[in-house]
Amino acid sequence: MASKTHKLFAKVTPEKVDENLVEAEVIKQMGSDLASFGLKGEISIVKGIDVVEEALITKKGFVVKKSQSF
Repeated sequence: MASKTHKLFAKVTPEKVDENLVEAEVIKQMGSDLASFGLKGEISIVKGIDVVEEALITKKGFVVKKSQSF
């Protein structure tokens, strides 16, 4: 769901818009959507992480940019 939402924002968002604002809106909407199904949890925006096949790879400079509970 996150990848679909991010792709949607990428298509409709001009390049001049701050990426942090887009990420904040995506995480807010995702939290609302998941909470509407009665789910509880936490969503985080991270930088410096890749998934290669079945391996989770963190890069130098890995950081959690923002977390939000829902």
